[in-house]
Amino acid sequence: MRSSAWRCVAVAAALLSCRATAQTYTSCNPLQSSSCPADTALGMTIDVDFTQGEVNSFTKSGGEPTYGSDGVTFTVAKSGDSPQLTSVFYIMFGRVEISLKAAPGDGIVSSFVLQSDDLDEIDWEWLGADATEVQSNYFGKGITSSYNRGQFHEMGNNQDGFVTYVVDWTSDRIVWTIDGTAVRTLEASDAETNQYPQTPMQVKFGAWSGGDSSNAEGTIEWARGPTDYSKGPFSMSVKSVKITDYSTGHSYSYGNTSGSWQSIKSNGGEINGNLGGAGTLTTTAVASGSTATDTVPAGGIGGSSTQSADSSNLPEGWVMTSTGKIVPSSSTVLRPVFSTIFIFTLCATFASTRRFWP
Repeated sequence: MRSSAWRCVAVAAALLSCRATAQTYTSCNPLQSSSCPADTALGMTIDVDFTQGEVNSFTKSGGEPTYGSDGVTFTVAKSGDSPQLTSVFYIMFGRVEISLKAAPGDGIVSSFVLQSDDLDEIDWEWLGADATEVQSNYFGKGITSSYNRGQFHEMGNNQDGFVTYVVDWTSDRIVWTIDGTAVRTLEASDAETNQYPQTPMQVKFGAWSGGDSSNAEGTIEWARGPTDYSKGPFSMSVKSVKITDYSTGHSYSYGNTSGSWQSIKSNGGEINGNLGGAGTLTTTAVASGSTATDTVPAGGIGGSSTQSADSSNLPEGWVMTSTGKIVPSSSTVLRPVFSTIFIFTLCATFASTRRFWP
């Protein structure tokens, strides 16, 4: 674990330089425009087993994830690698459960991020230099004038095997849990002013090098770099992810530019219409003792919260299955000969509508 002196150095360094790293840009920010496209809604629960291979409800970028007995693996082997998966859908409040094995390596960061078009954000991040802790964080509306919302949580070795992490997010509170133990609860009333995340979120996870020499000094120090690529490659794996959207409908849109959850409209459903869809949040314990608040930059995977906001609903006649696959609504009666047509059509559709998030 880091010494108090090291923490003080990291705080000072990051405050001076992280602003340059944590870019807060979106091609259509609903806080600034009333004509942003609606966000595709999940509106249900999916349980994705990545040991069975790729699913088309997530798009890849920054590198080439691979699939095998460990599920989906994200490998950082050289400067510039930042492989990740991003959901094509959004959730409006919800629960995300992910089975994850963090990547080792000084300067290597494994990330799980929920992020919205107006740059609300909820994070888990694991630093490869220390296998015995994980960081939680939140941001609202891309406000990164301070970096005092992150916390460090001690745990067992997170690089030797898979651990189940949960973010349970409602309009009232966010709970972060590790293997059934609640390590942090943020009440909306306790969040910094205008900082409580409350708008539709995409789900993103992957690995990147915070210790790369191209990053700002504060980011390199936060990630406990620099990264020595000769000691790699460095790999993070996700075996499965279960996602429940606490709202229903086929898309979510912003009713005005306030960024409040009350302004969000569900098209074809209801905000909080599936609030009990994941059942009662189950925790077996609450972590004892206080966790240190530290300087954790915004931006998630790749150290940047840059994203585009081009979005569309699923093509008419296509549906999401409970395993996270997007298929024609009549797929149960299609013969296997149509699989090539299905793949081509889906790729062509998302090629023109997919989000790119460097």
